[in-house]
Amino acid sequence: MRRRLVLFDIDGTLITDSGAARHSYGLALRETYGFEGDLTRYDFSGRTDPQITSMVLHDAGFTDEQIAARASQLWEVYLRELATHATEESVRVLPGIRELLDRLAAVDHITLGLLTGNIERGARLKLAPPGLNRYFPFGAFGSDSAKREELPPIAVERASKIDGHRFQGREVVIIGDSIYDVRCGVPHDATTIAIASGKTSAERLRAENPSHFFHSAEELTGLLDAVIPW
Repeated sequence: MRRRLVLFDIDGTLITDSGAARHSYGLALRETYGFEGDLTRYDFSGRTDPQITSMVLHDAGFTDEQIAARASQLWEVYLRELATHATEESVRVLPGIRELLDRLAAVDHITLGLLTGNIERGARLKLAPPGLNRYFPFGAFGSDSAKREELPPIAVERASKIDGHRFQGREVVIIGDSIYDVRCGVPHDATTIAIASGKTSAERLRAENPSHFFHSAEELTGLLDAVIPW
């Protein structure tokens, strides 16, 4: 039976954090760069944390050199604030996700991981309140590369070190709620599953021609059929 590496996006796919991360990020931008702009006009969906930072600060007139000079301080402040604001009250597991993870984790030939634009420590802080970190011993993160399309091979390499199998092509399953979750899998011939549980409309997701599309993770039977190679 063929194995599968199943890689989950976080925000809008696994959880919603009620704005905790955006609020923490705004505080960090203000403290580190003196940024006072309006973050609500930006769509962060599917973008890596470094991409978001470049997008926002370039608009505010910062150069690449100025952004890079304070980047480590930005993440330090962001993580400090996120540790305070990502709580059991603010972080909510999206409908159907916990049952989906339980079912997948029980299948011997399924390996679970993360594929997210979050920097790794930020990802772990978000998943900690609802206890989801236990499903994901590894992943590929925005702290590994600012380019999301470079993340699948990183996840594959890390998976091979855990279970000894070199996943390739359709054996890699990427599950997310944004167009970038779909697009990052295309160069690698991965199986892409779009779920309209985030901010991106169903119509826009369908237009990306993912391998499979679902309105919600509550469509458990269909999702399992799409993921598990019976």
